[in-house]
Amino acid sequence: MDKILMNNMGFYGYHGVFKEESILGQKFFIDMELYLDTKEAGLTDDMNKSVSYGEVYELVKNIVENKRFNLLEALSENIAKEVLKEFSLIKEVMVRVKKPEAPVPGIYDYFGVEIRRKRHE
Repeated sequence: MDKILMNNMGFYGYHGVFKEESILGQKFFIDMELYLDTKEAGLTDDMNKSVSYGEVYELVKNIVENKRFNLLEALSENIAKEVLKEFSLIKEVMVRVKKPEAPVPGIYDYFGVEIRRKRHE
């Protein structure tokens, strides 16, 4: 299976368990792998045979910036569900949500969640 890579997409959102996170917000970075067959798109150079990563980006941006979730797990699940619903050529998706400013005292790059979901047909 081929894949389209979308890495380190940055958004400002209001997700988290603590009240301050839903008021102040923070940065989130999303990595995605979109699994689909790109052979026909590659042979024909026809965009209709693939998926526009620009359209996927806009969908993810809307979810991260306009919805609110307590858990990264819920944010990840919502992204995966909507991507599979909106883009029928995508057979499977990997979503990694990274939270670099989590309210945890210590030194770290980020905390995050990674999920993989397949289309059920």
